[in-house]
Amino acid sequence: MKLNVKALALTFGLLMGGTVFIVGLANVMWPSYGGAVLNMFDSIYPGYKAAQGFGSVIWGTLYGLVDGAIGGAIFGLLYNAFRGSEA
Repeated sequence: MKLNVKALALTFGLLMGGTVFIVGLANVMWPSYGGAVLNMFDSIYPGYKAAQGFGSVIWGTLYGLVDGAIGGAIFGLLYNAFRGSEA
């Protein structure tokens, strides 16, 4: 069975973006929550700073959407390439 690469990219993008959004909002409400995760994203995404504030949450969410979509597309393409022929 072939994977739908577009659907997989959209799914991964929404999951990653949603994760960054939820952790970022939780960090705004409870400053001690998710600091290590946000610092990890800070080290990966150029221009993103793990500072408190809604602007930082939106910026990180956009990076997560794009990053997840690219990762999902790569995963789907590799899966389809290596799955072999169906018997």
